[in-house]
Amino acid sequence: MKKIFFLSLLTIVLSFRAACYADLLTDKLTCEYIENPLGIDTAIPRLSWTLLSDQRGGKQSAYEIVVSDNLSDISRGKGSSWESGKVISNQSLHIDYQGKILKSFTRYYWSVRVYDQNGKASVWSKPAWFETAMLDAADWQAKWIGDGSKQFERDQDFYQKDPSPLFRKQFKITKKVLSARLYISGLGYYEAYLNGQKIGDHMLDPGWTAYQKQALYVVYDITGSVKSGENAAGIMLGNGWYDALPLRFFGKFNLRDVQWTGRPVVKSQIRIQYADGTVETISTDKSWQTAPGPVVKNSVYLGEDYDARLEKSRWSNVGKISTDWKNAVESDGPPGVLSAQMQPAIKITKIVKPVKVTEIKPGIFIFDMGQNFAGVARIHVEGVAGTKISLRYGEDLNKDGSLNILTTVAGQIKQKGTGGPGAPDVAWQQDNYILKGAGKETWNPRFTFHGFRYVEVSGWPGKPTLNDLEGLRLNSDLMPSGNFSSSNAMFNRVNEMAQWTFLSNVFSVQSDCPAREKFGYGGDIVATAESFAYNFDMANFYRKAVRDFVNDQRPQGGMTETAPYVGIADKGPGDDSGPLGWQLAFPYMIKQLYDFYGDKKVLEENYDTFHKQIEFLISKADGNLFYHDISDHESLDTKPEAFSASSFYFHHLKLMTEFAGILGKSSDSLKYAKLADRAKRAVFEKFYVPGAGRFDNATQAAQIFALYYDFAPKTETDSVFNVLEKEIARKNGHLSTGIFSTKMMFDVFRNKNRNEIAYQIANQRSFPGWGHMVENGATTLWETWAYSDGVFSHNHPMFGSVIEWFYRSLLGINSLSAGFEKIKIRPQPAGDLTWAKGSYHSVRGEIGSSWKIENGQFKLDVSIPANTTSEIWIPVENPDQQVLEGNKPVKEMTDIRFLRFENGSLVYEAGSGKYSFSTRWK
Repeated sequence: MKKIFFLSLLTIVLSFRAACYADLLTDKLTCEYIENPLGIDTAIPRLSWTLLSDQRGGKQSAYEIVVSDNLSDISRGKGSSWESGKVISNQSLHIDYQGKILKSFTRYYWSVRVYDQNGKASVWSKPAWFETAMLDAADWQAKWIGDGSKQFERDQDFYQKDPSPLFRKQFKITKKVLSARLYISGLGYYEAYLNGQKIGDHMLDPGWTAYQKQALYVVYDITGSVKSGENAAGIMLGNGWYDALPLRFFGKFNLRDVQWTGRPVVKSQIRIQYADGTVETISTDKSWQTAPGPVVKNSVYLGEDYDARLEKSRWSNVGKISTDWKNAVESDGPPGVLSAQMQPAIKITKIVKPVKVTEIKPGIFIFDMGQNFAGVARIHVEGVAGTKISLRYGEDLNKDGSLNILTTVAGQIKQKGTGGPGAPDVAWQQDNYILKGAGKETWNPRFTFHGFRYVEVSGWPGKPTLNDLEGLRLNSDLMPSGNFSSSNAMFNRVNEMAQWTFLSNVFSVQSDCPAREKFGYGGDIVATAESFAYNFDMANFYRKAVRDFVNDQRPQGGMTETAPYVGIADKGPGDDSGPLGWQLAFPYMIKQLYDFYGDKKVLEENYDTFHKQIEFLISKADGNLFYHDISDHESLDTKPEAFSASSFYFHHLKLMTEFAGILGKSSDSLKYAKLADRAKRAVFEKFYVPGAGRFDNATQAAQIFALYYDFAPKTETDSVFNVLEKEIARKNGHLSTGIFSTKMMFDVFRNKNRNEIAYQIANQRSFPGWGHMVENGATTLWETWAYSDGVFSHNHPMFGSVIEWFYRSLLGINSLSAGFEKIKIRPQPAGDLTWAKGSYHSVRGEIGSSWKIENGQFKLDVSIPANTTSEIWIPVENPDQQVLEGNKPVKEMTDIRFLRFENGSLVYEAGSGKYSFSTRWK
């Protein structure tokens, strides 16, 4: 009887709860895209959340937020800093904090509850928090310090031994510690220590910026590392990008000519809050002590030399130190503003074990890691003090099995005199380690990174085994956002290759390659931004990249070819600005941040900068056209240079029109819409061959550009597409496109409902194509369609736009409004595919799409996150074909609404939830 009574009571309680509370639950609370960020310097941070619901059609009708500097308020649904009250809104993204002025160095807790479509309130969310860092420049008590060494005056001297400095400070804790934080910017790179232990797991910190405008600092929670009594803090510095070598890239470009540089410096403060309410700050100043460390040379390009015999015993521990330590010297440091680092830090994200080791000649060993990637090698070795081990890195082997370093040589410096005074004749990647002779020694470089598959080892005492060396994959630690697989094994392999390639090229900037250049080229970003975004959370990474372009905007308004700027301005319109397709990266990333993440603030923050850029481009236009551009980079056909330049100009104008409209700047929107129309007409009149369907030189790229930008009137569009089809047929179903038209191609075929052509091209195994790379043993994407053994990189993301096709066309996951508030699911089965499955974790929650064809049936499973709506397209033979959902005719479902028949699909509207559709397959 007691059991029956208990179950009855439980039923009543659960029924009461169901009647009183909304079906919606809050999930993944974020502040500035980060869950529980430690150290933000945003005065008005933005709060977001996702929603979960077991029921279909779950929607938010209102929300309520509380923010407090203590947890007890939050537990009672109160906010000492802000109580929003009930706000009638379905918005769950980027809610501006509107409470009391935030204080620096303070942890704020927050919670949210939402109201569903019926007005029922959810339970309050589990408390989240954000912690402020330096909200005012005056919060910095620390000084920039260095070791007092003079900068080299002659270029050749930069290549000599130049030990990286160590810094230390001993301090005493006499009271109970409530919290302790480290705030640090060490340039170029740093490692921080406390009581002999490295702080945190970051590598190659902080991210690369234009130091004359901005430098980044990082915040660590060190509460658990400080101890009662004496403590010792230690900092090791590396050159990074701040003290780069004067290498002449391509025999011409010297980073030191255009970037703010200096001797390694650090600015850091430890802030300790005691239980009695008092605060103590230990800041870098001239009281810190410094000495040369065991890293005797380091370069982000050439590598690192480490002499373990020069290690300072217990240098970051409490105790006596050797007599060669001296007081640090206060420095001016870089002039740029110090900002909290918000993009994901670079970390060791995978340990790569070698698959083979071969002795190619006495004492020379080649380790095959089995995978091309970016990072460094770590060795485990035992030997006599003074033994020097050298590690050389490369992506390929020569026919005799020796290391081929030519595709990874920095700046194509391959002969004497090319790299400038003192530079090596061949600028390959090499690390050197000198043993201290103290038993088993484990070492990896700290202040460099390489792109490689193979490691050549020389000088090893004895013969190394597979257990003596491992690869440390390094990259900005991006959160995965998507997954894809299909019945086409080659597509799955290409997807895996692309992910390795993408991660090899995110070292705080999205680079072209991780070895030869490492630069943030705008064109590469335009070609692959969506592919990156479907695979990884790129929100804060791209916000940082946008700021990089702003930092280096040219005086007249143009954007640079790379950001940070490195002096390259190939075929730009003047004032050292980049070519049109590379300048496009700045507004294009803003567009993706808005489309993928619903980020309107990035438009507002950068509107004036974009306005200055667009006015510069307008001033340089020649009759609404441009004639010079790098054009469709790595195209196999003759590039349509003037046509592509003018197309990119039109693209800038279209984006300006769109941004002005979103921000309610109606006069600007009208102005630039008219200019865009003029540019479009000028392009058509200049480059179209009337009656022939041909644009410019009528290559695949030219025709794709025309279709992508909709340059032809509707009466001519079919003719333009027919010319494209004939060009593809003439190439036996292969592409001949460069980085831009390859990306555009997939969009064109999807929008024209011609995914069969896209599949035919993507599925090719012979040259040119992704299958050709796979068939030739590639583990990452090549820079060019053709295999290169001497010039071009084997780890280049430019042709990674095929990944976007996997998501947009094969899975059919697309956004119909900013931040995926309205979702389009339109899978386009093609070729011999029998299934494809995957998901994209949007800012509003996970979107799933999985389909298969079996037994004459097409089955589609869809998952739509709460607080969104969707269009779901079911491919059919005719508009009268029956479609089932959950084994019931769709027309009988009250929560699914038929919209239309379009392009061979029945289109339905559905709210959030999980759906299983099926219909007859042709």
